Amino acid sequence: MAQKNTAQDFIPIKDIRDGVVVLRDGKLCMLLLVSTVNFALKSADEQRAILSQFQGFLNTLEFSVQIYIQSRRLDIRPYLSQLQSREKDQYNDLMRIQLREYMEFIRTFTQEVEIMTKNFFVVVPYTPISTDIGSNIKSVLGKKDISVELDESRFTEYRTQLEQRVNIVRQGLAGVGLKTVLLESAELTELFYHLFNPHEMSSAPQVDTGT
Repeated sequence: MAQKNTAQDFIPIKDIRDGVVVLRDGKLCMLLLVSTVNFALKSADEQRAILSQFQGFLNTLEFSVQIYIQSRRLDIRPYLSQLQSREKDQYNDLMRIQLREYMEFIRTFTQEVEIMTKNFFVVVPYTPISTDIGSNIKSVLGKKDISVELDESRFTEYRTQLEQRVNIVRQGLAGVGLKTVLLESAELTELFYHLFNPHEMSSAPQVDTGT
């Protein structure tokens, strides 16, 4: 009798530790949440400068990165709950009525119009070079489940290498005028939970990029 696959078998993530995503194929990565810049409002000279700086940043990278854009419907429920909790603090009847009308307007408007939020992430990967010949052969042949268990010493070493790459990316993006925040384990867990459960009505990690 064939063994049935579980949902976990289709998720490439093996573990999330100390802000590092450990994949089943042995790769590690960190994620940066990146602020935005209104390119359209910049002058022609500023636009050219931004493009030139970004091109220069990409040309300095000696490793690949991934840019991930997440679009999600805005969950207005926390905001409505906050307004509702303030209703009892209004001693003026007119203010209470106006607050209720405003809440109803927000509720109706968001039901009729989908308000989307966008978050921009840069994924910085690191692939450890295994000294296990068998693992390397399996990797070339495309075999699954080739990852090696990471002890604390090896994980710390790989994380240091990965952090160096992250710092290079952060410095390069800062030169373009973009602020970055490194996602911690809890924020990574929340992000991937919603990624694999898109039906959940919730937003991406609420991380302040200082904008």
